[in-house]
Amino acid sequence: MPELAAERAALQESMTFLGAIAGGLEQALGESANDISYLAGKRLGIKLSADAPRAADLESALETVRQLLVDNGCLWHFETFKPHDRVDLVEVTDAGENILLVFRDCMIRQSLFRFGHPQKGSLCRLMYGFFAGALYNILGEDSTLDIIHAGENACLKQLTIHRTCRQELAS
Repeated sequence: MPELAAERAALQESMTFLGAIAGGLEQALGESANDISYLAGKRLGIKLSADAPRAADLESALETVRQLLVDNGCLWHFETFKPHDRVDLVEVTDAGENILLVFRDCMIRQSLFRFGHPQKGSLCRLMYGFFAGALYNILGEDSTLDIIHAGENACLKQLTIHRTCRQELAS
């Protein structure tokens, strides 16, 4: 157990440093910092999922993403969430398939709080990019991850899989 605590402390120190860099990047570049972080995250997601098994459904794809994060030492623990007024876990709309995700133990949120940096900035965009890159490799579809609620103890996000590729093939 002491080894895990030491590894987590080292990661936290690195993430605090990253928080400081993100703060300076956002101040210097403004909104462009979000785009740069998103692209960096997407590249990372594509790289880490290059050999991941492909999935046909969203829930299997999320399990693969969860395992990729664990295998690579990333503390972005998430779980699916179904509100009481929602019939199915995955909601199908014209925009695609939507699922709600709760992030409780997020290394980015913890780093932002430790550094005193607000949420919803470039480091959060890094996460969105990671999911977009990984899910593109795993599902073969584009996706977006939007914040519904950002809080101290957890964040609620909506993941949308845009089924454009499959719709074009069916046409």
